[in-house]
Amino acid sequence: MAPALELTVGQVAARSGVAVSALHFYETRGLIRSHRTSGNQRRYGRDVLRRVAIIRIAQEVGISLAEIGAALESLPEGRTPTREDWNLLSTAWRDSLDQKISQLKKLRDGLTDCIGCGCMSIDKCPLRNKGDRLAREGTGARRLLVGG
Repeated sequence: MAPALELTVGQVAARSGVAVSALHFYETRGLIRSHRTSGNQRRYGRDVLRRVAIIRIAQEVGISLAEIGAALESLPEGRTPTREDWNLLSTAWRDSLDQKISQLKKLRDGLTDCIGCGCMSIDKCPLRNKGDRLAREGTGARRLLVGG
């Protein structure tokens, strides 16, 4: 017996390990697509299994759903993503992750002088008050007063 060309939402959930509710969520976000049968049931192309796998992997490494959606839009609709597609997507995401890692390292390294200071206007705070620029506005925790 030949495999079905289309899958039900339950079949996609079972084969991908993703809850039906998550599949519906992915669909509302435009990450995957289905069509409706005459009985108003969702049907997915088999390519959706690879797309769901890509979504899950990307989420696990911290890629936002917006970034995932933009990347998936670059792929041809209805075609199972290939290794070449994955290489293109993962290379772009790797560059983005490298930038995030660099920013986080800078933040972590800057926290050394800040931990325990208790005052956002301290003259040595490299994160919130570089060069003590807030001293011109007066004494106290100037940053904590904003919007209060």
